[in-house]
Amino acid sequence: MGIIVQVIGSLLILIGFVFSQLGKLKTTSLNYLLLNAIGALILGIDAFIGKQWGFVLLEGVWSIVAIQGLVKYFNKEKVK
Repeated sequence: MGIIVQVIGSLLILIGFVFSQLGKLKTTSLNYLLLNAIGALILGIDAFIGKQWGFVLLEGVWSIVAIQGLVKYFNKEKVK
């Protein structure tokens, strides 16, 4: 895809990271998990299209972990 897509995916992940480091977002919050999942999915798809297998691995695992966090978050919300 284009560099704009890569920058958007990267910014989503970085925004979550920076805000978590500043104490503005908890790493278990919905916003943090969504930023990571969406950003990693964007970058993972782009890496797959570009056959950049190292980045497919990195962003694929990042996506899976973020999505597992989302599942855990929504399962916790159902219990409340």
